[in-house]
Amino acid sequence: MSDAGAGTVGVIGLGLLGGAIAERLTRAGFAVYGYDVRSECGGEAPSAAEVARRARRIVLSLPNSDIAAMVLAEMEPHLAQGALIVDTTTGDPEQITGFGASLAARGVRYLDATVGGSSKLVREGAAIVMVGGDAGAFEECRDLFQCFAGRAFHMGPCGSGARMKLVFNLVLGLNRAVLAEALSFAAKTGVDPAAALEVLKAGAAYSKVMDIKGEKMLKGDFTPEARLSQHLKDVRLILAAASRCGAMVPLSKIHQELLDQAERAGFGSMDNSAVIRAF
Repeated sequence: MSDAGAGTVGVIGLGLLGGAIAERLTRAGFAVYGYDVRSECGGEAPSAAEVARRARRIVLSLPNSDIAAMVLAEMEPHLAQGALIVDTTTGDPEQITGFGASLAARGVRYLDATVGGSSKLVREGAAIVMVGGDAGAFEECRDLFQCFAGRAFHMGPCGSGARMKLVFNLVLGLNRAVLAEALSFAAKTGVDPAAALEVLKAGAAYSKVMDIKGEKMLKGDFTPEARLSQHLKDVRLILAAASRCGAMVPLSKIHQELLDQAERAGFGSMDNSAVIRAF
């Protein structure tokens, strides 16, 4: 591979999250070569295969692991020995573990580098990254992670980042649902929801979700930073993983029902704070 290719970072998937990552990498001085199947998302590369030919390190940011599988299949014949895939897709941990094993067999390294935080937090450099895969590859990508995340955690072998992301999203999503229920409950009982939010922030009930999503819920501003339907997909992954290992997740089952209601009501493409509309 040429020296120019070695210095180029590919980004495949330029939606909310991938676009924010590409923006942070560009601002940090990296040469970013981006591709998205949707032309309106921008990106100068004509295909994922061309990104594989041009870049040694490639960031994937895709809707789910099924789509990641298709993109990897397109890229694989064009990946150089020693290439490094950094997959930020929230997907099925078992499927993602398989990606790592398949790529390793042909000398390509793979990190499941799941992101904790919305595109807004990524743009602020305040997200976290939970990474599974080879420790050496993790260290090699610290410079990338530092561009868009406040902290990067190496969780263990391939698949560990994906598993931790489900744990992370279980808590984060339920925090949003609890806040939505509380603000709706406040309004129904005659308490001003804005005043309720101020009190909640001041006491032991506080969670960071109140800072990030509270005003959006109060104002009904559902401009997407992370879409509701994407989180519904994540909750389904949580329930599937729980079924495989026998974990009890009764709150997540209720959460799925709420998100299903909101999606059926037409809020799937909106911000995940729109869960309040289920109430």
